[in-house]
Formats: sequence, structure tokens, C-alpha cells
Amino acid sequence: MTELLTETAVQEPQRIRGLEMPWNRVMGRSDTPARAARALGPWHPQEFTAECVETIPEAGGLMTFVFRRCDGAPLAFRAGQYVNIAFPVNGGEHEPVDRSYSLSSSPTEPWTFSISVKRDAGGLVSPWVHENVKPGTVLEMLGPVGAFHLPDADRRARYLLLAAGAGITPIMSMVRTIHSLPGHADVVVLYHGAEAGGFAFHRELAYIASVDSRIRVFYSLGDRSKPDGWDGLTGRLTSAMIDEVAPDANGRQVYACGPEGYLNNATELLKKVGVDDTSIYMEFFSGDRQTLLEYAAEVALATDIAEEIAEEIADSAEDYFESQPAAFGLYEPRYDADGTLEATGLPLEAVDADATSGAEANDGGSGTSPEAEAETPDASSFNTVGTGSLTLSFMRTGINVRIDPTEPILEVAQRAGVRIGANCKEGMCGSCKVVKLSGDIDMNHQGGIRKREIDAGKFLPCCSTAKTDMVIDA
Repeated sequence: MTELLTETAVQEPQRIRGLEMPWNRVMGRSDTPARAARALGPWHPQEFTAECVETIPEAGGLMTFVFRRCDGAPLAFRAGQYVNIAFPVNGGEHEPVDRSYSLSSSPTEPWTFSISVKRDAGGLVSPWVHENVKPGTVLEMLGPVGAFHLPDADRRARYLLLAAGAGITPIMSMVRTIHSLPGHADVVVLYHGAEAGGFAFHRELAYIASVDSRIRVFYSLGDRSKPDGWDGLTGRLTSAMIDEVAPDANGRQVYACGPEGYLNNATELLKKVGVDDTSIYMEFFSGDRQTLLEYAAEVALATDIAEEIAEEIADSAEDYFESQPAAFGLYEPRYDADGTLEATGLPLEAVDADATSGAEANDGGSGTSPEAEAETPDASSFNTVGTGSLTLSFMRTGINVRIDPTEPILEVAQRAGVRIGANCKEGMCGSCKVVKLSGDIDMNHQGGIRKREIDAGKFLPCCSTAKTDMVIDA
């Protein structure tokens, strides 16, 4: 009988020094983000649509959703970044709800990408995502966004990756990325979970750790009791635990993601074990204000780049097709400042050839049909509450509220019982976006709304105050 398996001495692979991302050299030759974006072609922040192609249940109540861009382009991002997604939670006829989700896949496989969403039974979006996003679902996205990511090059790639609960999502992207690239690296992952069976990606992490000597993974059960058969750590994050898994933590770059309390505790503990502030990177979506502002700057930059590059793509596409002989009969894709309109042509709209146009039907030329005008309520008939020098009229709710000009409009609305969804209340997430029908505001947003939305009359009441009397579609 032939012996199929023999004992063979396994040598460590020969690796290049440090760790370098594939796109680093292109980025390094560009002195501005926009120039780098142009150099990398489709590898830049932009607004796009993506189709779900696969759903994968994960442990811990997470579901991974795999997407591909509808225009066929790859999605370039850095491990740890996120995308901002518009979810039609309230139906297609209503304004979608924006949420940001970390990318859990590796940017070294850019033709598809994934997010992993933990279901929050009391949440607005995550239950809808779990129940409605399936293969074939198409969603609008903006990205990539985020300053929380691995560096493009690291000559001494030594990392301590801390994750708690769903905070494993961007950390998983980092682990997958490092595992997929050559180069010397030394990675310690410390992953806190609530129960032994609740560690998402644990099978993949176990496999990676078993075949990649650069990566070690430790698990801790938080403050829960230790079940039979559990051979991991127990207890919340402590300096002693950090010392146990990474005695040289003060020489590592530390990336941490998890709940706010966990990250605040980690910040103090890392200082105790000597990790310098400049070596600590944390993922806060609703925590430290300074970090929120940094994220807002990233979102704003991504939006600016997306609009700039979309305009350049539109211009370059028009120049190219105009330069071609008409006899070629080339198919010309349509672009506007927001990017490709449709990969296979403009959407078709059925019309009644015998119907008069809206403009023809309006005798007065106001742009509003008599039927619509008849349905528009008269704000003067609404009940008026509160005191102040200005009046906010909420047309759907049917109430007038007198306010002081310094009061944030969202607070006024909520106090008056007007239903406006709100998440961050910092002008970042865009979940409170509403339409301003008339009046002037002073808005100080942090990237949660796009210029074209402002131009369309939308605003974020959480970070806005009224300068005049206003009428709001809420």
C-alpha cells in the first residue's frame, strides 16, 4: 500500500519585510486624495448601487451580506473602513434610512464585498436588514469611508486587535487582509463575547490561526461563568489579560472596536500597560465626540471625492464618445455628477401618450396640480403650542410650534410629539433627514447629508436651528 502521508519538516515561509498593501505604491505617488483616486481608477470613494449576492448566517446573531457593485467595478477600501447604506426601511415611497456598516471582507478581494450586521431586536434598521436583504436586493451606498483602518505600509507590522461582540466586524477584515498578503507581521487578536457559542467567524479565525503563524487568536467570555469544555479566557478586559496575550503590547499598534464602555475601559488599560496614545485606534460610531468628528471629516471627504470623481468620469466619458466617428455606432453610457445612471441604459418609464403633460395641465404654471393644492393642509388651522419668536409648522403632524431661534429643531419636534427618526443626533448619520418646505435654517452638520440633498431642500433637524418661520414636511 502506498503511503500517502509522510512526516515532512515544515519550514516557515520566506517573507518580505513588513506589510504593504497592494495599492500603497499608487497612493504614495499621489499628494492628494483626489489625485490618488484618479490614479486608482475605480478605487475611490463614490456613490454607487450594489446587489446582494449571498447571505451567510454567523454566530452571535450576525448575518453577513455579500454584495457586488451593479456597475461591475471593484470596490476599493482599506481594511477597517465602512460604507454608508440607504435602507428603504419605510418603503420605497419614503425617504430611506442611512446607516453605516463596517466592511468585514478583505480589500484584497474587491470584486465582492461584505458587511456583517448584528440583529438588534429593538433597532429600526438591523431587523429589517435581516428580514429583507436577500440575493437580488439592490441598495444605494457611499464609500469607502473611515479613518479606522490598517496602514498602507508598516515596516514593523505588529498589531494587537481588540474586539468585543459585533466589534469583530472590522477586525475580521483586518485579519483576512493580513492573512491574504505576504510580509512579516505579528498579530494578536483578543475577542470578547457574551457566550461560548456566540463568537462570530470563530471557525475561520481558528483556521487562519492554524495555518498562519503570524496570527494568534484569544477568546474571553467577558464576565460570564466558564462553561464545561471552555479553554479560553474569562472575565472582562484587564491590564493583566492584555499582558497575558501580548506582553509587548506597548510596542504594538492597537486597533479596538466594540461598545463604548468596552472601548473606554480599553483606553485606560492600554495606558496602564504603556501603550502610547498615538498607537491606539478605536472604532466609535456613537461615543467619543472627537472620534465622531474625525469620522465626520472622513464622510465629508468621501462625499467630496465621490462628487468630484463622478464629474470627472462624466466629462471624460463625454469627451471620449464625442471623439469617436458616429459611424461606429458606439453605445454611450449615461453619466451625471452622481456617477453612472444605469449600467444597461436609462430606466424606462411607461407614459400615457394621450395624457396631457403636467405643465399643460397647470393653468397657473405653478408646478402643482389643483388636486395637490387641494390636499395641502392650511397651517393656519393647526393648533399652536409653545412660546417663542418663531413658528415651526409640521405639515404631516398638523401642529404649529412656537420656538426660540436657538433651539435645535429636532428637540422641538420631539417635544411636540412629531415623529422624526434620529440616531446620532450629531449631524452624522442622516437618520433624521426631513424636507424643508419653506424658511431658512442654520445647519451645522458633520457629513450626514449630501450637497445634492441640501439642494433638494432636505436638512438635518438634529443640528439645525431656525432663522425664520418654517414649514417642515414632518
